[in-house]
Amino acid sequence: MGIKVLVVSLLLTSIVFSFLYFIPTRLTIPIHSWKPIINLTKSNMSITKPYPVTFSYLISASKGDSLKLKRMLYALYHPGNYYLIHMDYEATEAEHRDIAEFVGGNPVFGEVGNVWIVGKPNLVTYRGPTMLATTIHALALLLRTCRWDWFINLSASDYPLITQDDLIHAFSDLPRDLNFIQHSSHLGWKLNKRGKPITIDPALYSLNKSELWWVIKQRALPTAFKLYTGSAWTMISRSFAEYCVVGWDNLPRTLLLYYTNFVSSPEGYFQTVICNSEDYKNTTINHDLHYISWDTPPKQHPRSLGLRDFRRMVQSNRPFARKFKQNAPVLKKIDQQLLKRRRGEFAYGGWCSGKEKTQRSCSGLQGENYGVLRPGPGSRRLKSLLTKLLSTRNHQKQQCR
Repeated sequence: MGIKVLVVSLLLTSIVFSFLYFIPTRLTIPIHSWKPIINLTKSNMSITKPYPVTFSYLISASKGDSLKLKRMLYALYHPGNYYLIHMDYEATEAEHRDIAEFVGGNPVFGEVGNVWIVGKPNLVTYRGPTMLATTIHALALLLRTCRWDWFINLSASDYPLITQDDLIHAFSDLPRDLNFIQHSSHLGWKLNKRGKPITIDPALYSLNKSELWWVIKQRALPTAFKLYTGSAWTMISRSFAEYCVVGWDNLPRTLLLYYTNFVSSPEGYFQTVICNSEDYKNTTINHDLHYISWDTPPKQHPRSLGLRDFRRMVQSNRPFARKFKQNAPVLKKIDQQLLKRRRGEFAYGGWCSGKEKTQRSCSGLQGENYGVLRPGPGSRRLKSLLTKLLSTRNHQKQQCR
């Protein structure tokens, strides 16, 4: 009897292990396979990835940003990319409803199905870790939902300076493991003003927004890792995103706990993680791909851009700029001259253009053009910048020093 029980137990155990052997062990398994619901031709239906590269976006907005957010979506949208919107918990119920109706009511968004809204938004504190928590939350959602090559975080105060066709074309030949993260280990005054103070973000446990709390006692600078600082605006690879969310060592989680009590943690977390990682520190490009005009030292607050900045924005060859006030006149000039975008329509792209190359209207999806790219001068400008950043002399000299 005992031998029979042993044999049955061994048999069941072998069956269980055989089953486990066939369970996928990849880091990310999408919840569902996304398929655009568009009228493709039979020849195009066999194409699993119609565009050479794919971007996922987190667009963060706060109370009073709904109009800017709508304009940003029109300027940034492309059927080959993915868009996740986070409207701060502090925004009014009317604003949340307005954005939901805007996304749900747009026929292109509904047809393609690549624009989402965070259903349970976070309360975000300026310079607090809740900004970082929202970004990591977005990464987790996008990693599980869709396939993409790079993740870009933007705010409703940002705006593109090139079309998405330009962006996709310029990045199509780049290695997919590159991470565009502006970083520096020369913290200067930030060592004492940010590295030593201990802060508490009330938004971590309260539904009422308030300023950061400052603890009287300070802490020593870390010796287990080296601190880095930089821009809060990044473009990170899918591989590095997976490492930060479900990393195979404990560095991302250790630093996340450390930066919970750090001032302006979004300006240091990804920089410190990547530059202290042997696997990823050589994948960094020291640039945030943004045109920003800072205030006078200590350069903590970007000034609002206007018409006088237009030429410098274009000559910078950067794909994004910030920050802009609502309906700033310079935005109309960007729409007309750089994005070929009319009011209430999308930025120009091969996916929505007609047969005539001179046609600029981009109000709906042309199913037969899904997968078509029509890059313009913006692609050439961005490629010029990328070539400079990736040159051997600049690239290696700027990595995690």
